[in-house]
Amino acid sequence: MLIEQIPLENGCALCLRFEMQKYPLLVIRAEKGFLMCGYLNVSAAETLGDTAAKVKGVQSFEDMLKAPVVEVTKFAEELGIEVGITGREALEKMF
Repeated sequence: MLIEQIPLENGCALCLRFEMQKYPLLVIRAEKGFLMCGYLNVSAAETLGDTAAKVKGVQSFEDMLKAPVVEVTKFAEELGIEVGITGREALEKMF
């Protein structure tokens, strides 16, 4: 497992990378929520009351920051996070 920190404009995010068989499982955690890769399930995050946004087709933390958000929980929507913004924009709203 790889753990890194990425400084963003509104705070510092914690990045987790877990090597799977073909592609990595990636999560970037901010103060109020997290950005997830395609391995993880938005409906599960919503059921658990989490603020989460999902990006797909990513293999690095930098890919996640550039990729468009494809799905969000209602809690993320309440912070102004919407489908189509970049992962970086979504994370900035989670501080």
